[in-house]
Amino acid sequence: MKVLILDTTLRDGEQTPGVSLTVEQKVMIAEALDALGVDIIEAGTAVSSEGDFKAIKAISERGLKAEICSFARIKKEDIDSAADANADSIFMVAPSSEYHIQAKFPGKGNDFVIEKSIEAIEYARERGLIVEFGAEDASRANLEFVIELLKKGEETKAERLTFCDTVGVLTPERTCEIVQRLKKELKLPVAIHCHDDFGLATANTVYAIKSGANEFHATINGIGERAGNASLEEVSMVLEHLYGFKLGINKEKLYPISKLVEKFTRIVVPPNKPIVGDNAFTHESGIHTSALLRDSRTYEPISPEMVGRKRVIVLGKHAGRASVEAILRELGYSATKEQMDEILARIKELGDMGKRLTDADVRTIIETVLQISRERRVKLEDLAILTGKSTTPMASVKLRINGEERIEAAIGVGPVDAAINAIRKAIKDYADIKLVSYHVDAITGGTDALVDVIVQLKRGNKIVTARGARADIVMASVEAFVEGLNMLI
Repeated sequence: MKVLILDTTLRDGEQTPGVSLTVEQKVMIAEALDALGVDIIEAGTAVSSEGDFKAIKAISERGLKAEICSFARIKKEDIDSAADANADSIFMVAPSSEYHIQAKFPGKGNDFVIEKSIEAIEYARERGLIVEFGAEDASRANLEFVIELLKKGEETKAERLTFCDTVGVLTPERTCEIVQRLKKELKLPVAIHCHDDFGLATANTVYAIKSGANEFHATINGIGERAGNASLEEVSMVLEHLYGFKLGINKEKLYPISKLVEKFTRIVVPPNKPIVGDNAFTHESGIHTSALLRDSRTYEPISPEMVGRKRVIVLGKHAGRASVEAILRELGYSATKEQMDEILARIKELGDMGKRLTDADVRTIIETVLQISRERRVKLEDLAILTGKSTTPMASVKLRINGEERIEAAIGVGPVDAAINAIRKAIKDYADIKLVSYHVDAITGGTDALVDVIVQLKRGNKIVTARGARADIVMASVEAFVEGLNMLI
């Protein structure tokens, strides 16, 4: 059975409080979703704003393989906006619970909702749109009315029908019962749209597909209103890896698109989030790491490469000998038993103090114990920042790279961004370095607080972490970036 994926990151996901995407950002995410292999991209609500209208139109003109969809109510103006934006389809919902019917059509009843739905579907078909028709808040509605409403949608020539768990109150058992009943009563493909208010969106979506649903709605990173929507990466991997469904998505693109959405929405992915969280393939425990290095299946249910990730071994108070030996091999060093004991002791001591060790910290410990002096190939010799209320932040840097002096300047959205951009320009002839993540904490209080900046840098397939700590956030950031460069170049 072919299972369709409707991604609603650009519609329901953008309804996350505080998230607002530009037309250009929406186009970039849509192109990434198309490369991922989703079947339908719900690109926004055409009637809601000029920006959404332009985004849907721009995405529709990109010639993507995916069907481009606009959200709509059972209103002609919503349908007209979607059609005028050149959308292929609409996901149109009608209220089905008493809560929603009375809030949206005060004093009206079920017959009125059915009448307006029929009119809207017929009009959308006249405008040349594919119609996916959904019952909103169906999980709190009378199931008999939901079935009646969806049957009318089927009779009026909608193409797909959706059961919406709008406030996330379904349970897996109830989801099975409902989907089995819908499949018995309806001939058209049935879709499920779940929210995560009780943390069950992934489970409910999986159970719906297991029970015969033909399509699921989801968002990248599970973003969305309130507690979010079903997470596309979680549902996809559960269905493919645990239940054997073939969804046809390019799984190795899951992590890159997760980071893209995180960057544009500024909704940070929790480190313990399945599949795409920073800790999903990160190991510290010595007992675990020792076994993992012999056979990765011991503590990883899937290979990180499957979803576009790399395994990360970090060292802290739980570190063991196998972890240190792996790091030594990577650096091309060897150590005696006594040196190994000393390295481990120093790492554990810092870990017990609550310190988060970066790759640069570990390398410094190892080289100190082994009495290895390493020449820094990249040195910061000067940095100047220009910023102000009406001035675009600009930075100029003087670096010495392998003994050669390089001076570059760049602008940015802020002084830190400008400084990093200038450094990247200065080193572009030596290496293509990508900033994977940037994290800052204030260590002390007050306006002169000491800040701790940790960056992740990537060159090719290698990712390193480095730290900078100063009272000046720009200098701390530059210090961390340069330290990372010295590990990569």
